[in-house]
Amino acid sequence: MKKILIIDDEPIVRVSCQRTLIGEGYDMKLASSGKEGIQYLEKEAFDLVLLDLKMPDMDGVDVLTKIKATWPETKVIMITGYSTVETAVKTLKLGAFNYLEKPFTPDLLLDTIKDVFESPK
Repeated sequence: MKKILIIDDEPIVRVSCQRTLIGEGYDMKLASSGKEGIQYLEKEAFDLVLLDLKMPDMDGVDVLTKIKATWPETKVIMITGYSTVETAVKTLKLGAFNYLEKPFTPDLLLDTIKDVFESPK
């Protein structure tokens, strides 16, 4: 069973992702901040992290950098409502697998996650 960590400061985003993924057989944990997400990662391994870019306690870029330095095998999909080409390119260069712009549909979320788990990289 694939394990997914959802890190977003917006409760509606966390719950929406969880509702979309629950029927797909994933084991999920929800974190409301970057620091809480890092704490989960320190305790257990995750196959994928859905990571918000803008959070009050710890910027998503900082969390991404920490994940890639400490748990390089963990895949990360950035999610944000503040999309710019520069930000997308920056996070992809830092090791994010992909980038989702809010609001996204359940189908787009599922397709993006499927791509992560089917990709050889």
